[in-house]
Amino acid sequence: VGIAGYHGGAGDAFRECVEYQFIIGGQWVAHPGNIIDYTVNVTRPDDAVMEGIADFPYTSEQYYMHVDPSNEVLATTTFTGDHAYWIDGVVMPVVWKRNYGKGRVFYSSLGHVAKEFDVPQMRTIFRRGANWAAG
Repeated sequence: VGIAGYHGGAGDAFRECVEYQFIIGGQWVAHPGNIIDYTVNVTRPDDAVMEGIADFPYTSEQYYMHVDPSNEVLATTTFTGDHAYWIDGVVMPVVWKRNYGKGRVFYSSLGHVAKEFDVPQMRTIFRRGANWAAG
C-alpha cells in the first residue's frame, strides 16, 4: 500500500508514533515567518514526478522539518534567515519520495490552504506524486 501526503496533514501528524515518522520520512518543526514568499527549487528534473517543472516562486508556510536522510529529495527551498537568523542558508527538502517496506511514500510540504492547488506546479507535483505512490 502506498501513501501520499502533503503539508501538515502528513508532516505534523502522529507525533508520538515513531513508525509513522519512519513511513513519512520527516516531521514538521516550524514555519518561521508564517505565510511568506519563497522559491521551490527542483533538484530532480529527470524524475517523472518533476518532469517539465522548473524552479518556481511560492507563497505559503515555508516548512522547517527534520527529515530522513534516506528520502529521495525531488525539490528543496532555502531559508533566508529573515525570520530566524540561525537557519540562514539552510536548504530544506519540500518534496520527496521513498519506500517503506513494500509501499511507496510521497510527501510534499507545499499546500497550506486549498487555494494553493491553483498553482499549476504544486498541483502537478502532488497529482504525479500521489499516482506514483499508488503505483
